[in-house]
Amino acid sequence: MSAAAWRPVSLAVLCAGVGYGCSTRLLADWVAEAVCRSLAAGGARAEVEVLELHRLAADLAQFSAQGRASLDLREAIAAVVTADGLVVATPVLAASPSKVFDSFFAVLGDKVLSGMPVLLALNSGCHRRPPDLAQVMRTRLAGVHAEPVPTVVVAGPADWQTTVGSDAGRLRACIDRAAVELATAMRSRRQ
Repeated sequence: MSAAAWRPVSLAVLCAGVGYGCSTRLLADWVAEAVCRSLAAGGARAEVEVLELHRLAADLAQFSAQGRASLDLREAIAAVVTADGLVVATPVLAASPSKVFDSFFAVLGDKVLSGMPVLLALNSGCHRRPPDLAQVMRTRLAGVHAEPVPTVVVAGPADWQTTVGSDAGRLRACIDRAAVELATAMRSRRQ
């Protein structure tokens, strides 16, 4: 068996929420845990790197204004580009992803994520999912030639309530389905 086969599978998690403890970060963590479980079930060990994009907001603004990438921004880009798979978790604001999400993907060069399997996780503040949101996100990822898995995880207000009538079971089932899809795509990419 080659040395590459023994290398752990790397998963980068981009969280475009406002910080640790926010619901978007919680969603990102749930998704990453599910992907790791699915990879482990297939015999792979995962190394996860979570990148909170709000911490790079000033670096992204500097890059936009001056065209210079800070060391932190370069390291974040390298972590994403060299990963075997990517989870993108973003809050949905006015039927679009957060500005820091858009800024980060604007920094990535064309085709830099060519063939990268990506799981989209959207934290929607409204009670109903905007019908075109998944397509908007897929189009943005297509710009960097990433390959989103079929299932898009969308969490709404009901998913964060702890009442008996909560949709937590539906959300967990969706996360598990998307995690299996991403783990399968990541294993295929490694072969």
